[in-house]
Amino acid sequence: MHSLSLGTWFIHILTVLEWTLAIILILRISKQSFQHRSIILLSFAMLPNLASAMAAITWHIFDNDTSLYSLVYIQALLTLLGNTTLAIATWQIAKRKDNSITQT
Repeated sequence: MHSLSLGTWFIHILTVLEWTLAIILILRISKQSFQHRSIILLSFAMLPNLASAMAAITWHIFDNDTSLYSLVYIQALLTLLGNTTLAIATWQIAKRKDNSITQT
């Protein structure tokens, strides 16, 4: 685990914890405050990016071992999937918000 500095490890781990907390908070807030499922879907759309971060950290834990280089491809695929699902979820929220504004 010496391939990254202590500060970089700190940022990596805090980012994963922050992303996990954001997912949990969005789920709780959506259940309490919003009637729309599109907000709940946002939290699920965040999961591929969280898995991507975990893949990156796993590769770093094993000192960027070349035998685990497939984790880099998995991370890239999960990032693409995560960014796509987040864009779709955001579009659904915006679409729902536009409909509720025009109907009132």
